[in-house]
Amino acid sequence: MFACICAAVTEAEVRGCVREGARCVDTIGDACGAGTGCGSCHDRLRTLLISTSAGDDIDRLPASA
Repeated sequence: MFACICAAVTEAEVRGCVREGARCVDTIGDACGAGTGCGSCHDRLRTLLISTSAGDDIDRLPASA
């Protein structure tokens, strides 16, 4: 599914950018171009940023005994 129609960037590409260090909409745009056109995708990009970051944080928690 596309996260940004203007730049033809998929949700998977945005998640990849977040995993590689993007931490805001601007850095996602720098990495893949998403959000640099009309801006209507900024809310979706923020949602992907938060959900991907949260998942990565959970994966780093120690497993319970």
